[in-house]
Amino acid sequence: MKLTSKQKAILCIICSAFFFALMNVFVRLSGDLPSIQKSFFRNFVAFFFALIMIVKSKEGFRINHSNLGWYIGRSAFGTMGILCNFYAVDHLLISDASILNKLSPFFAIIFSFFLLKEKTTRIQASAVAIAFCGALLVVKPGFAVAGAFIPSLIGVLGGLCAGMAYTMVRILGQKGERGPMIVLFFSAFSCIVTLPFLIFDYHPMSAAQILTLICAGLAAAGGQFTITAAYTHAPAKEVSVYDYTQIIFAAGLGFIFFAQIPDILSVIGYCIIAGVAIAMFIYNNRSASANS
Repeated sequence: MKLTSKQKAILCIICSAFFFALMNVFVRLSGDLPSIQKSFFRNFVAFFFALIMIVKSKEGFRINHSNLGWYIGRSAFGTMGILCNFYAVDHLLISDASILNKLSPFFAIIFSFFLLKEKTTRIQASAVAIAFCGALLVVKPGFAVAGAFIPSLIGVLGGLCAGMAYTMVRILGQKGERGPMIVLFFSAFSCIVTLPFLIFDYHPMSAAQILTLICAGLAAAGGQFTITAAYTHAPAKEVSVYDYTQIIFAAGLGFIFFAQIPDILSVIGYCIIAGVAIAMFIYNNRSASANS
């Protein structure tokens, strides 16, 4: 049976969700290493994947220098987002860390209002507010498990930084910059920024830890490739909701590898955030159909 473009896109984005959940598992399995050290190896692998893509494209390494500020901004916020996410993965349930990182689309709505001057409807504003209520159930301020509150806030900060980074990626895309070049610049920037910390605070690693971090980088690259393929087969508004399958994968892998079981409040929070994302998906599709 031949798949349609939309079916291919859905398959790709589900694969991407699995790869990113797997990346978080490898990050956790790599043990008690600084988040900066883990981030360096993750981006070091991604750098070479992006480099290969650009070399194969034969379009060169050109960028519009007037967009350099956006490149740096995207890379800085992207690096902060990864560091916060890795810290959260190391200190929370993998499914909790994943859902907090998935707040990024809602933060992107807020940042798009300020940076892109995109109007935010009442429905979108309500969706953001409800999603943050769901996040509060995961963070559990005031009655959180001992030691989990700060990592949860850092996880939310990671989602915020990722939302800003994605907004800047969109700006770069609108300005004609190529996806592989954006990934290459970001990966190189992140490696350069984290390298001094790696040199002065390097934690010796076993062969198993090195292999695990390489696997994390490969899983991240797999996620980048498949999510890029998904959005070449279909518009984001039609398939982005399937990215929330990462929560299912994260919960399953967290149970298999670490015997992690989310509490009832976290599960309710997952349902609220994913439910709002589904509602926004339906709303955006209906709005697009009405305007076409």
